[in-house]
Amino acid sequence: MKKNSIMVVEDEEKIARLLELELEYEGYTVTKVMDGMEAFQVYKNVNWDLILLDVMLPGISGIELLRRIRLHDKNTPVLLLTAKGSVEDKVSGLDYGANDYITKPFQIEEVLARIRAALRTKAVEQTQEDSNSLTLADLKINQKTREVFRGEEQIELTPREFDLLVYLMTNKRHVLNRDQILEAVWGYDFIGDTNVVDVYIRYVRRKMEQPNKPALIHTVRGVGYVLKKAK
Repeated sequence: MKKNSIMVVEDEEKIARLLELELEYEGYTVTKVMDGMEAFQVYKNVNWDLILLDVMLPGISGIELLRRIRLHDKNTPVLLLTAKGSVEDKVSGLDYGANDYITKPFQIEEVLARIRAALRTKAVEQTQEDSNSLTLADLKINQKTREVFRGEEQIELTPREFDLLVYLMTNKRHVLNRDQILEAVWGYDFIGDTNVVDVYIRYVRRKMEQPNKPALIHTVRGVGYVLKKAK
């Protein structure tokens, strides 16, 4: 079973060591960092499951570190460690995307409970995202948000182009004729030429198949089209 990886960013040695020992005892893989600037570099090199982040840090503050993290990553849970009564830190942290905060001094049982809750929430959200995602090679479609990516590049499609690509993707590696595509994407009552399929296939190809990207939509001469990785 995979151990969850947690980065603890805390400049008070006793607190950092306590968190490290308790989290490792619970089965987590822990990396301890004591400086804000160093933590940002460490953050970029690992796919973290959770970050436990003190607000008061040398280098850059925990709030600034959180802001930088959220520019790159909206999903990794971040729990803030804040001073007792520091309402401003709590509000700023939540505004910048913290998932929760824990007030010092804290009971370790509370920290562990909040970590478990954050990881459960992340797992549920990941499952929901996976159920909405369609992928082939470096092509990824999120049906809920209607976003399309090839690698890191987002592709802007019209509603009809998006529906066409989703239909091809849900039937990837299956050859589809024009009538099948027309019925599924345009509907039973569409009045017009099946050439509209060819036109929209060209539109989608033009947007997603740049010279440095391998073709994914293939023409099957005399039949129709298929979405698949080239051999």
